[in-house]
Amino acid sequence: MAFGRLERRARPVPFSDINMTPLIDVMLVLLVLFIVTAPLMAARLPLDLPRVQADAPQALRSALTLSVKADGQVLLEDQPIGEADWPLRLQQAAREDPAAELHLRADARVPYGRVAELMAAARAAGFARIGFAVDAAAPR
Repeated sequence: MAFGRLERRARPVPFSDINMTPLIDVMLVLLVLFIVTAPLMAARLPLDLPRVQADAPQALRSALTLSVKADGQVLLEDQPIGEADWPLRLQQAAREDPAAELHLRADARVPYGRVAELMAAARAAGFARIGFAVDAAAPR
């Protein structure tokens, strides 16, 4: 009987690296949860704001109305005024009442450049407060 040499296999070496796949899966799930819930938490911030007694509204300041029609005609206090006259009238009104406000009413079809020109002339005349008059939009 011949006895052969039995080969012994080497013991398996333990796997010493960390398996990263489950860790990455958990981290991605947490990231998705935070991405989804973060906007919801910010939108529903419960605030208890302080309540104060409001002062009475201040008296309306004197105001001057400058209007521009779609055809480019300028009106000061709803009175037509010549192209050369309105800058002088604005300067005169600003000198008479430095705290006055200018309400600029421009048709929707008036080019922006024309409105900017009127605003620049009003600032140069001495008006520090310029407001835009608009119509209220219809409720949707």
